Amino acid sequence: MIVGDLLHLDDLDIRLAWGTPELLARQITGVTSTDLQDPARYLQPGELVLTGLVWWQPEDGSAALRFATALRSARVAALMAGEGTHGAVPAGLAEACRTHGIPLLAVPAGTSFRAVTDRVYLRLWGGLQAGVQDAAAIPEAARRELAGLIDSGAQAAEVLAHAVSRLGVPECSVSTTGGRVIAELPQTAAAPPAARTTGPGTGTSTSTSTSTDPGSGTALPVGPQENSPFDGWLLHGGPPAEAAATPMLRALADLLAPLAARAHAEAAARRRAAGRLLGRLAGDSPADLAEALAACGLPAEGPLVTVAARIDGGPDDWAAPALAEALHPLGVPFAAGTDPAGRTAALVAAPAARVAERLRRARPALQARLTGRRSLRAGVGPAAAADAGQLRAALVQARYVLAGAAGPVGSTAELDSLAGLLRGIPPEVTAAFHTRLLAPLATHDRENAVSLLGTLTVFLDHDGSWARTAESLHIHVNTVHYRIRRIEELTGRNLARLQDRLDLRAALLCAPAGR
Repeated sequence: MIVGDLLHLDDLDIRLAWGTPELLARQITGVTSTDLQDPARYLQPGELVLTGLVWWQPEDGSAALRFATALRSARVAALMAGEGTHGAVPAGLAEACRTHGIPLLAVPAGTSFRAVTDRVYLRLWGGLQAGVQDAAAIPEAARRELAGLIDSGAQAAEVLAHAVSRLGVPECSVSTTGGRVIAELPQTAAAPPAARTTGPGTGTSTSTSTSTDPGSGTALPVGPQENSPFDGWLLHGGPPAEAAATPMLRALADLLAPLAARAHAEAAARRRAAGRLLGRLAGDSPADLAEALAACGLPAEGPLVTVAARIDGGPDDWAAPALAEALHPLGVPFAAGTDPAGRTAALVAAPAARVAERLRRARPALQARLTGRRSLRAGVGPAAAADAGQLRAALVQARYVLAGAAGPVGSTAELDSLAGLLRGIPPEVTAAFHTRLLAPLATHDRENAVSLLGTLTVFLDHDGSWARTAESLHIHVNTVHYRIRRIEELTGRNLARLQDRLDLRAALLCAPAGR
């Protein structure tokens, strides 16, 4: 498919804003939607880039040029700009595209990016596969039927059911690369499966199945695999995936590509809406909060549970799709995205304990998708009413738990001890506090055989009992009295006072890792 073909797609009314015949002859290899100011690292050569122009601000005269520069560096095929946000394609963007030799097409407000994406992928992986070796595995009449179903908006479960009844393909299923089942059918099934996803905007799913077993059969990519390890689709041929059926499965995977592209576009739109909501909550006086909640499919009254997430050692934009993959099986409205500061969070219409349990169950499969020392972590905050102040406070708590949880998934419900509270404080702060209070004892212990730090720890562990401390250390009680007096002299604290005991206990808990 070439760029010029986009101008002739029926009913889409796409117009040429700028481009030369030579540029319109460029080949399109895929589609990516973005509203980032600098999306270069997420783009591939030959892609068609769709943007709603959310990033463009009239007062920023250089924004269009920066965006076009990013597209040129990625060697994209063309830019398609939606007119819904600003009413028209800005003249400055057309000029920037002219400068960098990027064909620019305008999408009217009445045409959805989903319709464009579906039509492009149908051309790329559906109707234009006649020259591919595996395409002949599906008879042309059946191919037309399946392509017609997909073009009409059918879901993956319906397409699989039709493929089973029409072609007799072996047992198969479709899952995300994160392991969540989209649809599955045994060879004899004729009805839609229990696991399927909902339409755009809600972020909900009725699926109760959360994993597949790719090792038991063939696993084929469906359409282009996206940037994060959690965005792509896989078609699984269940056991046994006979060699004779593999070409048919590959052809079916090609046909399903528009559905994968549609799902990816919808998920990206939900993440953008969630990001806008989180951005409003981060402001001092968030406006139109109810409108932002409604755009994410969240209840206007609440309560909503806050979740913060990150992938240590991984890109910032990976955490949001991973979090969405984990939350889908809850079957409740949620919004997961990344705020303007690059922090990933979610608001979920479910009890906090249920959310935490779901994240713990989902994490092993998601973690298995990460390589190297990357680690997915999450913190679950309390439930809050759909009020800006309460939600902001709940997000602060979720992020605090994320920073200090002892395990990969923490919850404010578990924040019930001094040790748990201190874990959320930056290590540079706790290390300084530890040194400030206990450095004299550490110096003493380096120069003497007797450990005053050890004695202090045992004394506080035994609630200040002289006798039990002596018994634990196998020393005379008078020796305990002597050591405690020495600790008090060096630290300037009185261990008969509760406040001083708490200070020293906190200092011990703030010891840097390894000490």
